[in-house]
Amino acid sequence: MRPLRYSINVTLDGCCDHQAIPADEELHRHAVENLGRADALLFGRVTYEMMESAWRPEVPAGTRPDWTEPFARTINAARKYVVSSTLERVDWNAELVRGDLGAAVQQLKREPGEGIFVGGVRLPLALTELGLIDEYEFVVHPRLAGHGPTLFAGLSRHVDLKLVSREEFGSGAVAMRYEPRR
Repeated sequence: MRPLRYSINVTLDGCCDHQAIPADEELHRHAVENLGRADALLFGRVTYEMMESAWRPEVPAGTRPDWTEPFARTINAARKYVVSSTLERVDWNAELVRGDLGAAVQQLKREPGEGIFVGGVRLPLALTELGLIDEYEFVVHPRLAGHGPTLFAGLSRHVDLKLVSREEFGSGAVAMRYEPRR
């Protein structure tokens, strides 16, 4: 069964607004490595639309730093599944996921492969409630944002995690990977 892995950037005060978090070459390289550990990406509508608008369009040379190009190529090529009840169709190498979320994700996990990478805020909350996430990675940035959104707001129960790895970056950010204690 392929594992479902979640990774998100977050500030020290819990903000996971992508606009509040600085990006640099080292963190982009880490994100490419993460995506390389998966055969597919799983997004909710909001994250899918945000990522598509940021990374799908061809941009003229020099528009964004050269060090973002490996991430752009990787995410553009990735197989994507989009959980949405409001979108009528998707493209960008994507397929809609409808119906029972738990059953649909369990079916995706049963397919052969390296893993599935999930991003966003609301979808991972639902997947955590269902006990379907096999690995959590929090990339904690040395910044106080003073606003939200925050992670796992409204989670109905505690989820105990076991630290499995830790990586420090030159920026002072720390990536910590956890597995649920079962």
